[in-house]
Amino acid sequence: MIIVLMFGSALALFACVMFINQRLTRIIGTLIFGILFVSSTALMTLNYSQHFGMEKVTTTTHQTIYSAANPLPIAVYQPVGTSGQENVLIYKTNQKQKKATHTQANEYTVSKMKFTNRITPELKTTETRWQFKNSFYRGLFLWSGMNGTLIKRTNIIEYPHAFIKLTASQAQQLQKRMTGVNNSQIQAQAKSFVSAKVQAAMLKQPNLSAHQIHQISQQAEQEFLAQLIRKN
Repeated sequence: MIIVLMFGSALALFACVMFINQRLTRIIGTLIFGILFVSSTALMTLNYSQHFGMEKVTTTTHQTIYSAANPLPIAVYQPVGTSGQENVLIYKTNQKQKKATHTQANEYTVSKMKFTNRITPELKTTETRWQFKNSFYRGLFLWSGMNGTLIKRTNIIEYPHAFIKLTASQAQQLQKRMTGVNNSQIQAQAKSFVSAKVQAAMLKQPNLSAHQIHQISQQAEQEFLAQLIRKN
């Protein structure tokens, strides 16, 4: 609305000055449309420079993700720049995804990874954006393009402790080396390793639920694959 008012008052001001012959009418029209033009321009400038009529709104989302080299327990990242302080994190949003996804690489975004007691990796994204305070300001600054402007974003991927941190090139080299591994032999070893872990856990806690056993199996599988990766 403010954009329409600004351009409309500018055109009306020009028309008053150029085409109205009656002196009093020209003066009154010039004052009215001049004030409207200056006021609307000032409000638009304040909206762009000081975010007038807006407030900071922070939202947090959680998403289950998978290793970019799934099923291998690898936390893949790619360094950005030469300082070594900024990284792009690479992952998949579902197990069947062929091309991996990565976190944003811009001045507003910081991406980190943590290793926790989680069973599956999770991406936590916290964003702070400018939003209009109410419907009045939303309507006033319609089409300004300022609503939803990103202020800052933090991506944190929490990986299970068993996951191994590798760069994208290191992960590719590892996957090439793993192609020569005897799959049937590895599967048998993995099954034996997981079974031993589950049995040991059940000896300590005989009343484990099916869900708990599944979690222990997942952790054991991750641990076995991590050991296999370190050997290769």
